[in-house]
Amino acid sequence: MLDRRKFLKVGAALTAIPLIPSISAAKSVEATKVSFGLIKNGEVITAAHWGALKLTIKNGKIVKSEPWEKATNMDNPLQHYTADMVYKSRVKYPYVRKSYLEDPDNPKPELRGKEEFVRVSYDEAIKLIAKELKKTRDTKGTSAVFGGSYGWKSSGNMQNARILLHRFLNVTGGFVGSTGDYSTGASQVIMPYVVGSIEVYEQQTSWENILGNSKYVVIWGADPISTLRIAWTSSDQRGLAYFEKLKKSKIKVICIDPVRTDTAKFLNAKWISPRPNTDVALMIGMASHLIAKNKVNYDFLDNYTTGFDKFKDYIDGKEDGVKKDVKWASKISGISEKTIRELAETFYDNPTMIMSGWGMQRAHYGEQPHWMLVTLASMIGQIGTKGGGFGLSYHYSNGGVPTCKSGVIGGINAGSLGIWENGKFKGLAKSNQAAGGAEWLQNAASASFPVARIADALLNPGKTIDHNGGKITYPDIDFIYWAGGNPLVHHQDTNNNVKAWRKPRTIVVNEIYWTPTAKMADIVMPATSSYERDDITMTGDYSNMNIVPMKQAVEPVGESRDDYVIFSDICKVYGKDVFNAYTENGKKAKDFIKEYYNSALKQTQSFGEVFATPMPNFEEFWAKNEPITFDVTAESYEWTRFLEFIEDPILNALGTESGLIEIYSETIKNYNYDDCKAHPTWFEPIEWLGNATKEAPFHLLTNHPKDRLHSQLCHTNLRDTYAVKDREPILINTKDAKKLGIKNGDVVRVFNKRGEVLAGAVVTDDIMQGVARLCEGAWYDPNENGLCKCGNANVLTMDIPTSKLANGNISHTGLVNIEKFKGDLPALSAFDAPKGAN
Repeated sequence: MLDRRKFLKVGAALTAIPLIPSISAAKSVEATKVSFGLIKNGEVITAAHWGALKLTIKNGKIVKSEPWEKATNMDNPLQHYTADMVYKSRVKYPYVRKSYLEDPDNPKPELRGKEEFVRVSYDEAIKLIAKELKKTRDTKGTSAVFGGSYGWKSSGNMQNARILLHRFLNVTGGFVGSTGDYSTGASQVIMPYVVGSIEVYEQQTSWENILGNSKYVVIWGADPISTLRIAWTSSDQRGLAYFEKLKKSKIKVICIDPVRTDTAKFLNAKWISPRPNTDVALMIGMASHLIAKNKVNYDFLDNYTTGFDKFKDYIDGKEDGVKKDVKWASKISGISEKTIRELAETFYDNPTMIMSGWGMQRAHYGEQPHWMLVTLASMIGQIGTKGGGFGLSYHYSNGGVPTCKSGVIGGINAGSLGIWENGKFKGLAKSNQAAGGAEWLQNAASASFPVARIADALLNPGKTIDHNGGKITYPDIDFIYWAGGNPLVHHQDTNNNVKAWRKPRTIVVNEIYWTPTAKMADIVMPATSSYERDDITMTGDYSNMNIVPMKQAVEPVGESRDDYVIFSDICKVYGKDVFNAYTENGKKAKDFIKEYYNSALKQTQSFGEVFATPMPNFEEFWAKNEPITFDVTAESYEWTRFLEFIEDPILNALGTESGLIEIYSETIKNYNYDDCKAHPTWFEPIEWLGNATKEAPFHLLTNHPKDRLHSQLCHTNLRDTYAVKDREPILINTKDAKKLGIKNGDVVRVFNKRGEVLAGAVVTDDIMQGVARLCEGAWYDPNENGLCKCGNANVLTMDIPTSKLANGNISHTGLVNIEKFKGDLPALSAFDAPKGAN
């Protein structure tokens, strides 16, 4: 049992990082006075991916949005544009594409994105969806129905568009889904073979250990000052606070990235800029030097890893006749031999925490970088120490912030598969998905394929691909239902993706805004934003710091409905039994919210009075309209990733086949893939600076934007603070720009064989020569010739898999050309409603 005095001492030490006092149960509010009704004038607490928010309401309208608390000195501009998220570019009513409405059996899908919409009544739209979904299942089977909805939907645990959709498709007969994600498609597949867990979404060694023990922090391919503005649920903002502490410490920081990022500048870090996609070669060069200098922790390798000898044979060239030494690595990466040697010895000689981002694995052969990083860290031998090792999530969702002893809010689940016979609902099968958990990785579908292969699957039904040691055959998808995502912006090679989206007979989208995806649908249902409905969530994906009420702030716009209501209403068309199965006999959203809260309350009560943070009853919590803040535990304050494994590798074996860190994998060897060997390997990417041409001389990076969440917030006035002549900004090196005759603020055409976009030039020395950066997420806005006027980076990226193992995306692999745009600038239409809509 924890020592209470130690617990309180730890809590006091954490006051350097602002914490909000836990809610007290001082004065009870009677349940009869609690209302889920709206506040016409006053303040409302809610949450978004960018943190807990305080909204000011005047005459029923949002007039101000600000952070609920000030946890850092860094302003997060994403927190101030909530009004635009409610009132701009809205889908206000149900719409059906003209040809589809006239004849759903001959809907002319080639006209998607070109043809006008027709407004229909809500009831008409609901009945049409139910009819066409049933028709698809009856004629082509469940495998013809795809349930989309990838990723970053609302922060709320109840109003989760993705899971609500899957729940609906399950109860009405099943669907085809997807596995994995775009963020970590390669790493989350390879890491279980290497360290026995997906690793990319795991808690990291506590920041307190790093600040107290590290001599060097290496930020490799990440920009946490930008990416920690958001989190999967809602940001607790403490990760940024810790980077502020890192800046004030004596710890030396090295940033390895083709771009001198905001993080590198904020921390005044040493900047090392390898050619994009060459990180594996750079690490192999470092490994070669450590072997040559006998600076390898062989005791660590012997006790905690397997297969290093075979990897060393690869370095020595015994496999392919190529000795992979420092000179070899320098030629590939563009980093000097001296720097490679210095990096290797610095890492070995000092307690060094290597914080890796995910960008390096969103590349051709993306399985290799993190595998090689773990191999390098194993050679150094600091894994499981308080100040050393590696981490793959310090840039995401505030990894490393100590975990609180909290009640954890559950969430809506995908429910059970409905059993149908002769067109009649017979009941539910055994539940195939539990509530809560890592829902971004859950697969509640009857069948699935990797999410990054969606366009390939639509275009090539019946095609069989290798995947992670098995085979997957694509179904013939004829009905897509999407909610809570924007795949026309998110997915690579947009022009190819558009072709894919014009193949199925039916596409239905629940959407808040007139996104490019909504404009490519046949039926568009108007969905509420998270500010027009009640919900509940937590801040801190790793810390579990707060439970936050997400109270409805304003009336729904137009005829928009909650996703839960839309799906419930479609279920009514199928029959009362289906409706009852979906809604658990008619539960409203507030019933689920209360249920999730009470479950968390029981968890805290089970801790005992000494250790439990007081939680009021639900009625008081909701009426008080304040988050609950939980206390950090002593164990998490001092927690070190892999420490238990290091202390006893037999008792605490990893989840790998050997129980050890696998530098060499016999399992992967037996797959016999030509693009993913049994050990970390340098493969030459399909496009990189090593094979650049006059037609495509620049390597394009498509980083996560700092002023959006992928495509979210793109339509708000926040865009005015960063757009260049109303276009997405592109970073171009000063010397490159001079050769091209481009000046800061010019509009440029960025193009390759896959497509072309307009972008606004930002000429800078903060990016290496030969490289350009166009952040992903700008809304796709093509003119009549296919030129994207807004600057959507995925028009230029390529849609091939990382390898046969993971089939992840390779959005950071690709070459482009750049020229100054001449002629009249076309006006944007990305944020306008399509013809026929208002």
